[in-house]
Amino acid sequence: MSLNLVVLAAGIGSRYGGLKQMDPMGPAGEFIIDYSVFDAIRAGFDEVTFVISRPVEKDFKAVIAARLEHRIRTQYVLQELTTEMPAGFRVPHDRTKPWGTGHAVLVCRHAVRTPFAVINADDFYGRESFARLAGFLNRRSIDETRYSMVGFVLHNTVSEHGHVARGICDVDSKGFLRNVVERTRIEKTPTGARFATGDDSWQALTGNELVSMNMWGFTPSIFGFLADEFPRFLASAANQPKAEFFMPALVDTLIRQGKATTEVLETPDSWFGVTYTEDKPVVVRKIRSLVEAGVYPSKLWT
Repeated sequence: MSLNLVVLAAGIGSRYGGLKQMDPMGPAGEFIIDYSVFDAIRAGFDEVTFVISRPVEKDFKAVIAARLEHRIRTQYVLQELTTEMPAGFRVPHDRTKPWGTGHAVLVCRHAVRTPFAVINADDFYGRESFARLAGFLNRRSIDETRYSMVGFVLHNTVSEHGHVARGICDVDSKGFLRNVVERTRIEKTPTGARFATGDDSWQALTGNELVSMNMWGFTPSIFGFLADEFPRFLASAANQPKAEFFMPALVDTLIRQGKATTEVLETPDSWFGVTYTEDKPVVVRKIRSLVEAGVYPSKLWT
């Protein structure tokens, strides 16, 4: 079965201070994207779709094309404020950024026609995570509304240098997602973690919660659900210039409405990524340790 890897790379990363998707992390100058695509190829993915923004289009294509286009089928989709905008809606004058991960997946609906995975460009997920996701997509039953999510332990996903956004998951005894709640301000504490509730207070977390790191497995049926929900989101977010159409929120809605199921694929891999500038040395060190352990070659692309 043909498998597509959708990489969400439209964000420039305002907190990080630069185009972190193209910041060298590996010993031979590899980006985090390189490791994701490398892992995806050896897991059986045969096409990659990059969701990018117009301001970075030229530079992104110039760099990525040289590295990847002769190794895997590659295509690019632009995520702009007006892309897939429903009839009757206008972009608010004070809106400056795209509409979030759900919107980023939606803009792929005319380009992706096979089962596919979704990942963030600036997150390192690990070899086994891709293997398990590919295994799910290849063994998936005829049910077109059975999806999957790779789950990570929260304390392995927080930054030492600031807050992060994570989808906190509730999983049933059969390994299916009951619900996922996006928490946009989670930070590490001496005893675990905590998140801001929105009313100037905090709620404690143990740090052992299972979280979504935006690593999903879908069929093209998800595009219809996204197209249905996006106008509802826009109507509710008319006066919220920073509101985002989150992928976890869409999946949670589908589960509650009985329209889809989502199998949780627990991974032994540790997630890491760059949210803040101070995170980079940690990522570089962890990648080097994986290279020294033989998980990756010292130079990915030869």
